[in-house]
Amino acid sequence: MSWAPDSWRSCEALQQPHYPDADALAAAERELAAYPPLVSLRDVDALKAAIGAAQAGRAFLLQGGDCAESFAEFSSENIDANVSLLAAMAARIAAASGLATIPVGRMAGQFAKPRSMPFETRGGTSLPAYRGDIVNGIAFDAAARRPDPERMFRAYAQAAATVNRIEGAAYTSHEALLLPFEQALVRTDPATGRFYGASAHFLWIGDRTRFPGSAHVEFARGLANPIGVKCGPALAPDMLLALLDILDPGREAGRITLIARMGHARAAAALPPLLRAVRGSGHPVLWSCDPMHGNTVRTRGGYKTRPLEHILAETKAFFAAAAAEGVACGGLHFEMSGRDVAECTGLGVTLSEADMADRYHSHCDPRLNPAQAMALADLVAEALGNADRLDPPVLAGGAA
Repeated sequence: MSWAPDSWRSCEALQQPHYPDADALAAAERELAAYPPLVSLRDVDALKAAIGAAQAGRAFLLQGGDCAESFAEFSSENIDANVSLLAAMAARIAAASGLATIPVGRMAGQFAKPRSMPFETRGGTSLPAYRGDIVNGIAFDAAARRPDPERMFRAYAQAAATVNRIEGAAYTSHEALLLPFEQALVRTDPATGRFYGASAHFLWIGDRTRFPGSAHVEFARGLANPIGVKCGPALAPDMLLALLDILDPGREAGRITLIARMGHARAAAALPPLLRAVRGSGHPVLWSCDPMHGNTVRTRGGYKTRPLEHILAETKAFFAAAAAEGVACGGLHFEMSGRDVAECTGLGVTLSEADMADRYHSHCDPRLNPAQAMALADLVAEALGNADRLDPPVLAGGAA
């Protein structure tokens, strides 16, 4: 099957909102298609080369930021706090490991969120689920929850401002979930004819949308960007190998990052078969640990949280399983905030009523605060070891 930016439309597209006004959606897509790319295509190539170095054991990918960026919390202060925390974690890991670090933010585009159910019901009223600020509003009323394609323009503007703010400090990444927006931002390199997803340097496919025959897989396979694939506990080795054959038939260095998100109780059993199968296939991949998404629980009050002890336990299990299979641990993928939020428990956070009222700010999933994030960085630094090389380079992003 030949590929085109819109060939995904003939495949099964999960996690897409239903826009009541199809003409308005089409008009928004046409307008966005004429906008400038959000990132430099050459910087996309540079990140791909850096990930290739990580696959070869010469670098470490550090990918972190917001669960879901919001319009309400957008500010230069929040951007700067997140970038500073990412830099501090990168420096800690680099100093201990001797590896170059590759800072990649979950920012400048992480607006769309997958949902377990298409509708949310409260008090007998059902409304479309909140799918991120790029789609609809978080307030539980019919007007806010109506998917509106005009929101894509505000998301684009906020992403452009964020890219400008973090220029040179980090690359950008997000889940390529909202396919009409992603297609509208595809750009062609006139020198090579290759297609790029110009909404971010790095795009990933989520655990709910990474099956063969998926519209998201079809979209990603034709892009020149480095691509991530979330790997949950239900992913079978043969399906993972099939996905690798689809997404990386040429076996390009730096092309594929596999992001394991198993949960602390499942990692030790679920990871080894995948590690073993991929190693045996000869596909060049970077294995990255996402210790966040498999460890979400709810408090009695209904808030989502993640215990830091479970996050650290899954990270340890990831490194142990990889070592046992002779596979390098090349990355860490996590959700954090540079603000002193109280969303994950541990290191003094108990999610009391006071914490809920004053320090729980996430629009979707809980994030690590700076102290918790640095504890995770310390664990990774210890696992990577080799603290005698103290001044490695940091492979930051270029001008966008």
